[in-house]
Amino acid sequence: MTIDIADREAGAGLAAQGAPPGRRGSDYAALSRLIKRTRLLERRPGYYTVKIVVNLLLLAAGWTAFALLGPSWWQLAVAAFLALMFTQTAFLGHDAGHHQIAASKRVNGLLGRLHGNLLVGLSYGWWIAKHNRHHAHPNQVDRDPDIADGPIAFTEDHARRRRGAAGWLARHQAWLFFPMLLLEGINLHVASVRALLDRGRTGWPARLAEAALLAVHVIGYLAALFWVLPPLQAVCFLLVQQGLFGLYMGCSFAPNHKGMPIFAREDKIDFLRRQVLTSRNIRGHRLTDFMLGGLNYQIEHHLFPSMPRPNLRHAQEIVRSFCAQHHIDYHETGLFHSYAQVLRHLHAVGGPLRPELEY
Repeated sequence: MTIDIADREAGAGLAAQGAPPGRRGSDYAALSRLIKRTRLLERRPGYYTVKIVVNLLLLAAGWTAFALLGPSWWQLAVAAFLALMFTQTAFLGHDAGHHQIAASKRVNGLLGRLHGNLLVGLSYGWWIAKHNRHHAHPNQVDRDPDIADGPIAFTEDHARRRRGAAGWLARHQAWLFFPMLLLEGINLHVASVRALLDRGRTGWPARLAEAALLAVHVIGYLAALFWVLPPLQAVCFLLVQQGLFGLYMGCSFAPNHKGMPIFAREDKIDFLRRQVLTSRNIRGHRLTDFMLGGLNYQIEHHLFPSMPRPNLRHAQEIVRSFCAQHHIDYHETGLFHSYAQVLRHLHAVGGPLRPELEY
């Protein structure tokens, strides 16, 4: 679904530029032709078959260890492992949502719901709707839901409007950002349930199916915890597993756009530059690719959302060279440096609310 956005934007760019003689379409259309010639947009069924099977085996191994270990404080180590596996499973749901895995929309939807609703406890339909709006308008005020006014203020305008506890939070948000990510897992579960209970949302048969899968996950998860473990250990397991899951998810997604340029709602910018200028790549190696689920190639992913995850690193040099030729800033940095940039941005956003600064 998201790749359709890119295609429409490319067509709009072609019309807007009038397709002058000797030039077919927009800059994005030219880059797209380069990428298509490399066949990097073709599906990778072998890769994803192995990836899904190994991921399911590891997830099953985690729950098997949980059952065999029984009442023990060593279960907190199992909770940490399952937090990692929940995030890896969510990454596969993300890939299915972008139609990276299969050519069939129905197969991708089924894989997305199984990995999201059943195995992790997140509403696939809610996430797809939210994530596609983000892809269409990354870092654009009032259009990108990922920088909407919420617990964290991402723009000074949002920060200036805050009073009381919300104002205190905005003043100190750079210090509180990572601790707050420990609550992100619970927040995602709650948002999923609220979305499925929203009677104003359309497509009730799909919502009913999602709700059933989500209910199986929640009931099964809680029943397993309180059946195998004493109440105190069960609660501690839940807090550790869900806390680390939220932290891992947040640490994987935060470097992608936070601290990069933010556009006003009325700003007009072509698709290629909108995606590249607001995105940040993370420099690394194969372990980085695995731990971040391919999101470290954020620029390439935003330009070609349906490109299979293992192909993104092959597309990087093409995209980077193309951006250099067209004088478009291509931002790439190390993981910890990216976190520093995120924290500096959050600190600057909260600046107007700190008494030591005068505005």
